[in-house]
Amino acid sequence: MSDQSPPTPSLLGKVALVTGAGSGIGLAAATMLADEGAAVVCADIRTDAAQVAVDAITAAGGQAVALACDVSNPADMELAVNLAVATFGALHLAFNNAGIGGPQGPLEYAHIRDYRRLIEVNLNSVFYGLKFEIPAMRAAGGGSIVNTSSVAGLVGLDDGPAYCTSKHGIVGMTQAAAVAYADQNIRVNSIHPGYVETPLIAAMEPARKARLLHLHPMGRLASPEEVAQVALFLLSDEASFVTGAQYVVDGGLVAW
Repeated sequence: MSDQSPPTPSLLGKVALVTGAGSGIGLAAATMLADEGAAVVCADIRTDAAQVAVDAITAAGGQAVALACDVSNPADMELAVNLAVATFGALHLAFNNAGIGGPQGPLEYAHIRDYRRLIEVNLNSVFYGLKFEIPAMRAAGGGSIVNTSSVAGLVGLDDGPAYCTSKHGIVGMTQAAAVAYADQNIRVNSIHPGYVETPLIAAMEPARKARLLHLHPMGRLASPEEVAQVALFLLSDEASFVTGAQYVVDGGLVAW
């Protein structure tokens, strides 16, 4: 019988905030963070979805709290940060992950209302998150932030100009924040997933899904866990000298 003790979770004592925690990449990241010992605020626009994440975490012995949060509302983002501090004592880690699709097709036919909604949810929400997360992390002695962009934040998509705009904007915001707060022990990075296996994609007609698969040299889509694993690395101290970086998780799509 081995007398070796199990390894200490790498994020024990840390407090994390995850937006879009109710499904997909956010859910995978929230559970992984908790598995590594972090207490997690699981924020999602749907209360029941956020609670699913919390239930999974607490069933495994972790700490988490659910929050209904519209990331396009600055007051909701401030509340999420305040909840982390009030419930768990601090905020050390943040994964600004929530996002939506948007108007498809040529730019000239996009409805302005839909464009503005997309920018609020995908881009402005990251600004709101950073605005409230950074002071809390400074008070905690430092921290790490990961923002979810996309391969569409690195290249152009002819049928998704609004989405590309929102995701490219995250790159600039991430880099600017990384430079501004590097000397305050706050790191800021972005991840850039390709297409990820989700219920929405699973329900697509076979021909359309085949076209998505063909975009990836690896011949398949990512699992939410594969993308979340990269976010977990960037949030952890293993990435202690990484800031202002763009991590691509796309099966070779951008390189093709």
